[in-house]
Amino acid sequence: MARSTWKKSKGVASVKRARVDPYVTKLLEKITVGKQELSFPKNEKIFRQGEPADSVYFIQTGRIKIAVVSATGKEAVLAMPGPHDFFGEGSLVKQSLRISTATTLEPSTVFRVEKRAMIRSLQEQPELSEKFMASLLTRNIDLEEDLCDQLFNHSEKRLARVLLKLARLREHDVALDASIPVLSHETLAEMVGTTRSRITHFMNKFRTMGLIEYNGELRIRTELLTDLVLHD
Repeated sequence: MARSTWKKSKGVASVKRARVDPYVTKLLEKITVGKQELSFPKNEKIFRQGEPADSVYFIQTGRIKIAVVSATGKEAVLAMPGPHDFFGEGSLVKQSLRISTATTLEPSTVFRVEKRAMIRSLQEQPELSEKFMASLLTRNIDLEEDLCDQLFNHSEKRLARVLLKLARLREHDVALDASIPVLSHETLAEMVGTTRSRITHFMNKFRTMGLIEYNGELRIRTELLTDLVLHD
């Protein structure tokens, strides 16, 4: 199927050449029916809470924010999947409607795989099934860690851990420093579970301490920030 840019709000698809990721290509190459490659700009909704859950997405490039909104309008960020991650997997377990909203945090290219095609491929392709299961287990571990973090750590330490997690999404190898796109303090507040003003205070403090730098992107001194997480 042709690589395309999908304007969901207008229902228009246009052809656009995207950077090919050999890992993604190999993993999904046997899915020939029910697969579509889509490119989205920053801050675009891929799907919304309450819409029909009829597909699974696999990220080739970019980062996605998975968030839920309460009846009172309060938003909480559940996950920030990056390249090689799945999202939208609830559609495979009788989830008829999306319980979260997926929004791009940077220009992103994803594969949309229809529910029926994904179920068939998981049954027929052991390698894909293994990678998918590993992704789900990793996501479950992250959610458990986030819950413990929310229950037992103060907001400054939670912010440090969030920044380190974002750095690992961007840099697969262990590095002393890692650069990520600058996120709004409002988005970071939703991830940490605190107020925007508190995030602003702590980010200024981290910059003064030399733990982070702003230079077009947000540069994280991972070794120093890890020391903050491990030692109050």
